[in-house]
Amino acid sequence: MQYILGAAQEGSGSFTFIMVLEIVVLVAGMYFLFVRPQKKEQKRLGLMLAELSIGDSVLTTAGFYGVVIDVADDTVIVEFGNNKNCRIPMKKDAIVQVEKAGTAE
Repeated sequence: MQYILGAAQEGSGSFTFIMVLEIVVLVAGMYFLFVRPQKKEQKRLGLMLAELSIGDSVLTTAGFYGVVIDVADDTVIVEFGNNKNCRIPMKKDAIVQVEKAGTAE
């Protein structure tokens, strides 16, 4: 009987190690699948907004295309369409895509 209990206690140590190893692998996988790509995207977006200048064509989160008329610290004034009177101030965070002035895709 002592032999059987001893074997069960020895096996529980390796079982605990395997459980901890599985949890570590799961957490590392979640990091590389979710956290790391999100941080890379935030870094790319921040760099794009930092390089924003007057005359750049932008796409907003609402799906509107426009041209940047003025740039402040955290706001921009965007002109939409051919109507020169349609100028809307908005936060830089509302811009999702920028095409530099003078470049064509």
